[in-house]
Amino acid sequence: MKFSVARETLLTPMSQVIGVIERRQTLPILSHVLIVLEEGRLSLTGTDLEIQLVARAGVEAGEPGAVTVPARKLLDILRLLPERSQVSVELREDRLALRCGSSRFHLTTLPVENYPAFDSGSVELEVSLPSECLRLALDKTLFAMAQQDVRYYLNGLLLDFEGSTLRTVASDGHRLALFQEALPAPFAGNRRLIVPRKGIQELARLLGDADDTLTIQISPNTVRVNLGSVSFSAKLIEGRFPDYQRVMPRELNRSYRIDKDRFKGALSRVSVLTVEKQKSIGLEVKAEESVMILNSQNAELEEAEERLEIQAEGGDIAVGFNAGYLLEAIGHADSEHVLLSFTQAANSCLIEDTVDQRFKYVVMPMRL
Repeated sequence: MKFSVARETLLTPMSQVIGVIERRQTLPILSHVLIVLEEGRLSLTGTDLEIQLVARAGVEAGEPGAVTVPARKLLDILRLLPERSQVSVELREDRLALRCGSSRFHLTTLPVENYPAFDSGSVELEVSLPSECLRLALDKTLFAMAQQDVRYYLNGLLLDFEGSTLRTVASDGHRLALFQEALPAPFAGNRRLIVPRKGIQELARLLGDADDTLTIQISPNTVRVNLGSVSFSAKLIEGRFPDYQRVMPRELNRSYRIDKDRFKGALSRVSVLTVEKQKSIGLEVKAEESVMILNSQNAELEEAEERLEIQAEGGDIAVGFNAGYLLEAIGHADSEHVLLSFTQAANSCLIEDTVDQRFKYVVMPMRL
């Protein structure tokens, strides 16, 4: 292998694949990036066995070949080289030589045949949609995913394709975030996928720079997303995601409309005097006075209280909440006001964006 390329041409794909390569690996080969040059096309592959990223770039001329090198060392070198410089890369026996101006580097390699293959399986279903659609759907819901929950199916995000509708759903058992979007073209069949937490976070990062249309290819145990020059693959979580439709509260008889920014500020101030882990606060509504009262108290008997004007429909209510859950929910609403709705039993709260009905959030009250 031998080629010469602009620093930025090599740095961009390296920055894209580095997210799936862990710093500490039980298998040394997993800390390496696989670099392949063939027919003027350079591909860089990174994997942790559960997720794989492949980024591609064009090379004007060079000798084809393949090599694996320590990923983070290569990335650090490229970042520190001068901008718009030219980098020459050449494989010499078991070393990869890099030259840039007066700089010289020699990196160790491992056998290419030892690099693990990622078996995506045969494609059963395929759907194309605007990248902005998926980016928004993930952004509105991924924050509610569980972390290392024993209910392994919650440690990821549900992609629910139904007809011409895409729904993304995330829950940690205490709250649930739902986003629903109409697809430009009907989906050939219904399919539910649970993508692991790390995979969703990496996909969301890649979508931040993606343009135009992406393609999702679904196999029995994997999903692949093609984003132009980058391909993302992940093994799916096996299991049945809870029926999120049953979680959505029905027969709502109390609704409170409140200014989002004022609500967010009040929640932030009241939560200062809460216990760090629980962040429990009291939320009371006096409907006749059109006022919401937020209060908190900690082990030192310190107290905080905020009063907010609201538009109330229905009666009074007094419940406890995790302030952090409420803050994350309203932080993902784009409208000037948010709507909090309750059933008669007040066993859950539905939070909605008053303008964009695609986003819904359910949070369970807690005992104070």
